[in-house]
This record gives sequence, C-alpha cells and structure tokens, in this order.
Amino acid sequence: MDEPIREGMHSAILENRERLVLSGVTAVDSFDDRTVILYTQLGELVIVGRGLHMQQISIESGEVTVEGEVQALRYSDRDRNAPAGLLGRLFR
Repeated sequence: MDEPIREGMHSAILENRERLVLSGVTAVDSFDDRTVILYTQLGELVIVGRGLHMQQISIESGEVTVEGEVQALRYSDRDRNAPAGLLGRLFR
C-alpha cells in the first residue's frame, strides 16, 4: 500500500549513475531522452543525461524512477511545487 506524501519530504537514490529512484515528486513537467524536469516537495529538479526514460511514474505516491546515463541533478533555488503555465516558463 502506498504511503501518503509527507510535507517537505524528498529523497533521491542514484544507483551506478544508471537508475535514479525519487520520492516526494509532485509533478512531472517534461521529459525526453536527455532531460527530465520535475517538481518535488522541495522545489524543481532537472535531471540531465543520455538515453533517459521514465521507468515508473506514480504521482499519487510521489515516486518516480528514471533509467539511463545520469550526468547531472540540478535543483533550482525556487521553492515551487508545480509547474508554471506557458507564460511562466517563457519568462523564467
């Protein structure tokens, strides 16, 4: 049974730079084979790599698994839990 997301909780476990297991994910903004942009309980997270694909997505439980060659994890200084609309993304 999935546990509810606790406010402000987020973890990232990277195994051999090939499998990234995340918790505390609130939304997935976009993804392709080089970049995954998502939002966690603690802000925006950008995953950069090659051959990236979403293996598991469960926004209800806040868990996401990304597989591929992970080259970088970049957190923003912004404290946002949901993606901005189109205008918000244009003026970032």
